[in-house]
Amino acid sequence: MNDAEKLTKDAVGNGGVLALLYFDIHAATKEAVQELGTGFINSIIQRPGVVFAYGEIEEPFNAGDKKNWTSSIELKVLTKSFFVLANICMDHCPYNVEITQPNEIKLPLAQAHELLWTMSTITAEYKRYILTKLAKPEELASIQETMMYRAQKGREIMGKKAKPPAGGEEKGKGGKEEKGK
Repeated sequence: MNDAEKLTKDAVGNGGVLALLYFDIHAATKEAVQELGTGFINSIIQRPGVVFAYGEIEEPFNAGDKKNWTSSIELKVLTKSFFVLANICMDHCPYNVEITQPNEIKLPLAQAHELLWTMSTITAEYKRYILTKLAKPEELASIQETMMYRAQKGREIMGKKAKPPAGGEEKGKGGKEEKGK
């Protein structure tokens, strides 16, 4: 077993994920495509939670108009968790993802919550950006009112979670404190 295989086995055994990600890349020149691709791969390698990444940039080609060059990147990435892989996908939008290891993803509830929250936040930011660019002034006022309402509801929910249950400390059966919990 070589070093990469051992590293992969150890990482996957501790919740890591090995995947192939596919991206397209476009620029005005062949050299710019190669430079952008190299910089992109390097940014993934340096990302927190990435154990290793290896990318291959296909030979750029011109679509015939001599104005735009195109290529594809195949990126093999080993991450410490599914959450890290999901964040890479949300940030960089690969056109295809193939998880090669493990055969099954087990996600702790805390990571599932964080992943769903991250997805929701990114989606809300995209919606807000699009709506503020396309909405008419009267529509924008309604959107802002709705966002203020949602923020208030979020504060209320967070306030409820921060307060201890009625009666003070959490009690077990029979009103006695449970030990060891």
